[in-house]
Amino acid sequence: MQKFSFKPNLNSGVSKVQQLVDALIRSINLKMLSEGDPLPSVNELMKESGLSRDTVFKSYGELKRRDIVEAIPNKGYFVTRSQKKVFLFLDTFKAYKEVLYNAFKQNLPKDTMVDINFHHYNFELFKSIIHSSNGKFNSYIIMNFNHPEIPGIIDEIDPEKLLLIDWTIHSKPGVARVYQDFGQVVYDCLTSGYHLLRKYDEIVCVYPQYTFHPIESVDNVSRFCSDHSLNFSILYSLEELDIKIGKVYMVFEDIDLAAILEQANRKKFRLREDFGILSYNDTPMKQFISGGITVISTDFKLMGKKAAEFTVANENLDFLVPTQLIIRESL
Repeated sequence: MQKFSFKPNLNSGVSKVQQLVDALIRSINLKMLSEGDPLPSVNELMKESGLSRDTVFKSYGELKRRDIVEAIPNKGYFVTRSQKKVFLFLDTFKAYKEVLYNAFKQNLPKDTMVDINFHHYNFELFKSIIHSSNGKFNSYIIMNFNHPEIPGIIDEIDPEKLLLIDWTIHSKPGVARVYQDFGQVVYDCLTSGYHLLRKYDEIVCVYPQYTFHPIESVDNVSRFCSDHSLNFSILYSLEELDIKIGKVYMVFEDIDLAAILEQANRKKFRLREDFGILSYNDTPMKQFISGGITVISTDFKLMGKKAAEFTVANENLDFLVPTQLIIRESL
């Protein structure tokens, strides 16, 4: 067993009690302390770290409250369990989020407990769940959204335990993030597929009011069309959907993809020959739908793996997950 040592960061905004709690939990999760191992005595820790007796007792008391350590009379404190608790907060559970979640779980130690929640872009729900969960987990993996009061809620979480995933909105310097680019990378993906797109008369972005996809993706489709002398338009409502021959329809929601395919079937339009489809976010089924749907998609499996790396080591991350154009039969 490695000897546990601790020195508080006097410049940190985190209390000394919480710093010691976090350091001990980190040592347990990294197997520096194992189940049954004794914690340093109160006197020993006071001498080595310069902490007061009250600070050490409060830290040990918090660990005992969480059932991480137990106190044995006349013997001291001992590690009772090494289970790590992770708070995973996603927007909605779509097929590509399932890919992320499975990769996240597969790359965690088997004894890690994951509490998964969904906010569905509802601020009151987001706020309530964060408030009820704060302080109860070792790590917080959060997929946030565009709302002016979100930063104030996120600021309540210990920044060393926080990882923002998928979108950089409301991220601050020093807070870990694993994210995708919704802007320039869309332009670059379209450029790599220009040899297929140029045969169509127009690119139509289907961007209904119920989508929460960042508008910067649409802006970059418009910029691409302008730079390459392609016609461009936006469809804001499916009620106005009337697919035409010679157009490419770019969709951000799977329900819109289904509506386009259904209408094409009624009109007896042939995908790729009469019109094209470009979908955002790959799912396992899109490679089989109508011979294969071309997608612009980030690597959600890698995103889940990177989130797991943060959970295991709590090291600061600033990782841009690559996004690519996957060409299939729909273009």
